[in-house]
Amino acid sequence: MTDAPPAAKPSRAPKTALNATRSFWLKQLHQWHWISAALSLTGLLLFAVTGITLNHAAQIPAEPVTVEQTGALPAPLLARLADFPAETTDPVPDAVARWASETFKIQIAGRPTETTAEEIYVALAEPGGDGWLTIDRATGDALRERTTRGWVAWINDLHKGRNTGVVWYWFIDVFAVACVVFAVTGFGLTWLHARQRPSTWPLLGLGLLIPVVIALLFIH
Repeated sequence: MTDAPPAAKPSRAPKTALNATRSFWLKQLHQWHWISAALSLTGLLLFAVTGITLNHAAQIPAEPVTVEQTGALPAPLLARLADFPAETTDPVPDAVARWASETFKIQIAGRPTETTAEEIYVALAEPGGDGWLTIDRATGDALRERTTRGWVAWINDLHKGRNTGVVWYWFIDVFAVACVVFAVTGFGLTWLHARQRPSTWPLLGLGLLIPVVIALLFIH
Protein backbone atom coordinates (compact mmCIF):
# COMPACT_ATOMS: atom_id res chain seq x y z
CA MET A 1 0.00 0.00 0.00
CA THR A 2 1.48 3.29 -1.02
CA ASP A 3 1.77 6.19 1.40
CA ALA A 4 -0.58 9.14 0.81
CA PRO A 5 1.17 12.31 -0.35
CA PRO A 6 1.66 14.89 2.42
CA ALA A 7 -0.97 17.63 2.57
CA ALA A 8 0.13 20.86 0.98
CA LYS A 9 0.94 23.66 3.46
CA PRO A 10 -1.19 26.80 3.11
CA SER A 11 0.63 29.64 1.40
CA ARG A 12 1.70 32.54 3.60
CA ALA A 13 2.31 34.85 0.66
CA PRO A 14 -0.92 36.88 1.05
CA LYS A 15 -0.25 37.57 4.74
CA THR A 16 3.38 38.43 4.06
CA ALA A 17 2.36 40.82 1.27
CA LEU A 18 -0.23 42.42 3.54
CA ASN A 19 2.36 42.99 6.27
CA ALA A 20 4.80 44.44 3.76
CA THR A 21 2.15 46.87 2.48
CA ARG A 22 1.23 47.90 6.01
CA SER A 23 4.89 48.43 6.91
CA PHE A 24 5.38 50.56 3.79
CA TRP A 25 2.46 52.85 4.63
CA LEU A 26 3.43 53.05 8.29
CA LYS A 27 6.92 54.17 7.30
CA GLN A 28 5.64 56.72 4.79
CA LEU A 29 3.00 58.13 7.13
CA HIS A 30 5.44 58.38 10.05
CA GLN A 31 7.95 60.21 7.86
CA TRP A 32 5.49 62.74 6.44
CA HIS A 33 3.84 63.15 9.83
CA TRP A 34 7.02 64.22 11.60
CA ILE A 35 8.19 66.38 8.67
CA SER A 36 4.87 68.26 8.54
CA ALA A 37 4.88 68.51 12.34
CA ALA A 38 8.35 70.09 12.31
CA LEU A 39 7.36 72.55 9.57
CA SER A 40 4.11 73.57 11.22
CA LEU A 41 5.10 73.46 14.91
CA THR A 42 5.94 77.14 15.39
CA GLY A 43 3.00 78.24 13.27
CA LEU A 44 0.62 75.97 15.20
CA LEU A 45 1.78 77.46 18.49
CA LEU A 46 1.41 81.00 17.13
CA PHE A 47 -2.07 80.41 15.72
CA ALA A 48 -3.21 78.54 18.84
CA VAL A 49 -2.07 81.35 21.17
CA THR A 50 -3.53 84.07 18.94
CA GLY A 51 -6.77 82.10 18.74
CA ILE A 52 -7.03 82.64 22.52
CA THR A 53 -6.00 86.31 22.38
CA LEU A 54 -8.46 86.99 19.57
CA ASN A 55 -11.25 85.24 21.46
CA HIS A 56 -10.54 87.44 24.51
CA ALA A 57 -9.60 90.63 22.67
CA ALA A 58 -12.17 92.67 24.62
CA GLN A 59 -10.64 91.57 27.95
CA ILE A 60 -7.02 92.32 26.99
CA PRO A 61 -6.21 96.02 27.57
CA ALA A 62 -4.44 97.89 24.80
CA GLU A 63 -3.28 101.49 25.01
CA PRO A 64 -2.81 103.02 21.54
CA VAL A 65 0.39 105.03 21.15
CA THR A 66 0.56 107.69 18.45
CA VAL A 67 3.78 109.24 17.19
CA GLU A 68 3.98 112.15 14.76
CA GLN A 69 6.94 113.25 12.64
CA THR A 70 7.18 116.28 10.40
CA GLY A 71 9.42 117.19 7.50
CA ALA A 72 9.67 119.47 4.52
CA LEU A 73 10.01 118.23 0.95
CA PRO A 74 13.05 119.85 -0.71
CA ALA A 75 12.27 122.50 -3.32
CA PRO A 76 13.49 120.43 -6.33
CA LEU A 77 11.23 117.54 -5.36
CA LEU A 78 8.31 119.87 -4.67
CA ALA A 79 8.76 121.31 -8.15
CA ARG A 80 8.67 117.80 -9.57
CA LEU A 81 5.25 117.29 -8.00
CA ALA A 82 3.92 120.08 -10.22
CA ASP A 83 3.77 117.50 -13.02
CA PHE A 84 2.06 114.94 -10.81
CA PRO A 85 -1.65 114.48 -11.70
CA ALA A 86 -4.13 116.49 -9.64
CA GLU A 87 -6.42 113.50 -9.08
CA THR A 88 -4.81 110.06 -9.08
CA THR A 89 -4.00 106.94 -7.11
CA ASP A 90 -0.59 106.52 -8.75
CA PRO A 91 2.45 106.05 -6.49
CA VAL A 92 4.63 109.07 -5.82
CA PRO A 93 7.70 109.58 -8.01
CA ASP A 94 10.69 107.43 -7.03
CA ALA A 95 12.70 110.45 -5.89
CA VAL A 96 9.96 111.44 -3.45
CA ALA A 97 9.73 107.84 -2.19
CA ARG A 98 13.49 107.81 -1.54
CA TRP A 99 13.22 111.10 0.38
CA ALA A 100 10.41 109.67 2.52
CA SER A 101 12.49 106.56 3.22
CA GLU A 102 15.47 108.63 4.36
CA THR A 103 13.40 111.14 6.37
CA PHE A 104 10.76 108.95 8.02
CA LYS A 105 12.19 105.41 7.59
CA ILE A 106 9.11 104.26 5.67
CA GLN A 107 8.68 102.54 2.33
CA ILE A 108 6.10 104.18 0.06
CA ALA A 109 7.57 103.21 -3.32
CA GLY A 110 4.86 101.54 -5.38
CA ARG A 111 2.13 102.22 -2.81
CA PRO A 112 -1.11 103.71 -4.14
CA THR A 113 -1.90 107.27 -3.10
CA GLU A 114 -5.04 109.33 -2.60
CA THR A 115 -3.91 112.42 -4.44
CA THR A 116 -5.84 115.65 -4.77
CA ALA A 117 -4.83 119.09 -5.98
CA GLU A 118 -4.03 120.06 -2.37
CA GLU A 119 -2.18 117.05 -0.94
CA ILE A 120 -0.81 113.57 -1.43
CA TYR A 121 -2.00 110.97 1.08
CA VAL A 122 -0.35 107.54 1.49
CA ALA A 123 -1.92 104.93 3.80
CA LEU A 124 0.64 103.03 5.88
CA ALA A 125 -1.37 100.35 7.67
CA GLU A 126 0.66 97.67 9.47
CA PRO A 127 0.06 94.68 11.77
CA GLY A 128 -1.08 95.93 15.16
CA GLY A 129 -1.24 99.53 14.06
CA ASP A 130 -2.03 102.13 11.48
CA GLY A 131 -0.41 105.14 9.92
CA TRP A 132 -0.24 107.55 7.04
CA LEU A 133 1.85 110.19 5.34
CA THR A 134 0.59 113.45 3.85
CA ILE A 135 2.49 115.91 1.70
CA ASP A 136 1.12 119.41 1.11
CA ARG A 137 1.51 120.07 -2.59
CA ALA A 138 1.72 123.83 -2.13
CA THR A 139 4.26 124.08 0.70
CA GLY A 140 5.94 120.65 0.73
CA ASP A 141 5.14 120.20 4.43
CA ALA A 142 4.98 116.49 5.25
CA LEU A 143 3.35 114.81 8.23
CA ARG A 144 3.91 111.18 9.17
CA GLU A 145 1.64 109.69 11.84
CA ARG A 146 1.90 106.16 13.26
CA THR A 147 -0.39 104.51 15.82
CA THR A 148 0.48 101.18 17.47
CA ARG A 149 -1.70 99.10 19.79
CA GLY A 150 0.84 96.76 21.42
CA TRP A 151 2.26 93.29 20.78
CA VAL A 152 -1.05 91.47 21.34
CA ALA A 153 -2.67 93.45 18.52
CA TRP A 154 0.42 92.75 16.42
CA ILE A 155 0.26 88.96 16.79
CA ASN A 156 -3.53 89.03 16.35
CA ASP A 157 -3.07 90.73 12.99
CA LEU A 158 -0.47 88.10 12.06
CA HIS A 159 -3.15 85.48 12.75
CA LYS A 160 -5.57 87.28 10.43
CA GLY A 161 -2.96 88.13 7.80
CA ARG A 162 -3.95 91.80 8.12
CA ASN A 163 -1.56 94.26 6.51
CA THR A 164 1.25 91.69 6.60
CA GLY A 165 2.47 91.77 3.00
CA VAL A 166 3.05 89.19 0.29
CA VAL A 167 5.68 87.08 2.07
CA TRP A 168 3.47 86.44 5.10
CA TYR A 169 0.53 85.78 2.74
CA TRP A 170 2.47 82.92 1.14
CA PHE A 171 3.75 81.69 4.50
CA ILE A 172 0.15 81.21 5.67
CA ASP A 173 -0.61 79.13 2.56
CA VAL A 174 2.48 76.94 3.01
CA PHE A 175 1.77 76.57 6.73
CA ALA A 176 -1.83 75.59 6.00
CA VAL A 177 -0.68 72.88 3.57
CA ALA A 178 1.76 71.54 6.20
CA CYS A 179 -1.12 71.41 8.73
CA VAL A 180 -3.30 69.50 6.25
CA VAL A 181 -0.49 66.97 5.68
CA PHE A 182 0.00 66.70 9.44
CA ALA A 183 -3.72 66.03 10.00
CA VAL A 184 -4.13 63.59 7.10
CA THR A 185 -1.06 61.54 8.00
CA GLY A 186 -2.16 61.56 11.63
CA PHE A 187 -5.51 60.16 10.57
CA GLY A 188 -3.75 57.53 8.48
CA LEU A 189 -1.61 56.45 11.43
CA THR A 190 -4.70 56.37 13.63
CA TRP A 191 -6.43 54.14 11.09
CA LEU A 192 -3.52 51.69 10.97
CA HIS A 193 -3.24 51.50 14.79
CA ALA A 194 -6.98 51.54 15.52
CA ARG A 195 -7.18 47.76 15.92
CA GLN A 196 -4.85 47.86 18.93
CA ARG A 197 -6.52 50.95 20.39
CA PRO A 198 -10.27 50.41 20.92
CA SER A 199 -10.90 54.01 22.01
CA THR A 200 -9.66 55.42 18.68
CA TRP A 201 -12.94 55.70 16.79
CA PRO A 202 -15.06 56.87 19.75
CA LEU A 203 -12.54 59.66 20.39
CA LEU A 204 -12.42 60.63 16.71
CA GLY A 205 -16.20 60.62 16.59
CA LEU A 206 -16.33 62.79 19.71
CA GLY A 207 -13.88 65.23 18.15
CA LEU A 208 -16.24 65.60 15.20
CA LEU A 209 -19.45 65.60 17.23
CA ILE A 210 -18.52 68.32 19.76
CA PRO A 211 -18.01 71.21 17.28
CA VAL A 212 -21.04 70.12 15.22
CA VAL A 213 -23.31 70.12 18.30
CA ILE A 214 -21.96 73.48 19.49
CA ALA A 215 -22.44 74.99 16.01
CA LEU A 216 -26.01 73.69 15.72
CA LEU A 217 -27.21 74.44 19.25
CA PHE A 218 -25.24 77.42 20.52
CA ILE A 219 -24.36 79.57 17.51
CA HIS A 220 -27.17 81.90 16.55
